[in-house]
Amino acid sequence: MTVSTFIDSHCHFDFPVFDGDRDALIAECKVLGINRFIIPGTTAARFNDLLTLSKQYASIHAALGLHPYFMDQHTAADLVRLDELLLKRDVCAVGEIGLDFYLPNADKIAQIDLFNAQLMLAKQHQLPVILHVRKAYDEMTKLLRDHQFTRGGIVHAFTGSMQQAERYIELGFCLGLGGSLTYPRANKVRKMVAALPDRSIVLETDSPDMPLAGYQGQRNTPVQLVKVAQSLAELRQQTCDEVAQYTSANVKRVLAIS
Repeated sequence: MTVSTFIDSHCHFDFPVFDGDRDALIAECKVLGINRFIIPGTTAARFNDLLTLSKQYASIHAALGLHPYFMDQHTAADLVRLDELLLKRDVCAVGEIGLDFYLPNADKIAQIDLFNAQLMLAKQHQLPVILHVRKAYDEMTKLLRDHQFTRGGIVHAFTGSMQQAERYIELGFCLGLGGSLTYPRANKVRKMVAALPDRSIVLETDSPDMPLAGYQGQRNTPVQLVKVAQSLAELRQQTCDEVAQYTSANVKRVLAIS
């Protein structure tokens, strides 16, 4: 029996919470057919550790970016450092970057300025982006259009409307689906997910965050990706193998990895 091959398109396997059992988890994932992990950057302080991991493990692909959740940790020098590292071409995308207007007292102008600067770097280095977007889906598509950004990428943890989904798909993006679709009461998200074209979907766990239904309060891990795939297959009346095939192909296409 052939094991389906999955890619976790968004997990923070570099976080210290995995230092004690990262090797064991990667081995467990391999048995389940999860053989690739895309790890987006969050702060410049973690860039070196993330790049070291991507060199240590053939299964790990790094992205680098300055996350809007950590605005108080970013400096102008971090953008210079990001530019220097992108020149070396050791990454598959610029990310995790974006807008988080859900945060209390969010400085929207500062977030937009930081995002614009990083999107310009992505254009300059001809790289796709991994987007973090909360309560700002429409603002984000406007910025992407204003910049005439054509490299596409992934919208992480997408929970928007079908109309918003279609706008991102038109701009060359895939939509990252994870734990949220496993909650039976998430009717709006589940209805949207069921209607998406195969070519627009990638799987993710956002480990150690975004626990699946029934696992609230526990550390999330990439091992749970199979359960996400099973929920997606059930919603879309497909087999898990079909889901594995097209979601993995989508990640490879949109991030240009082999």
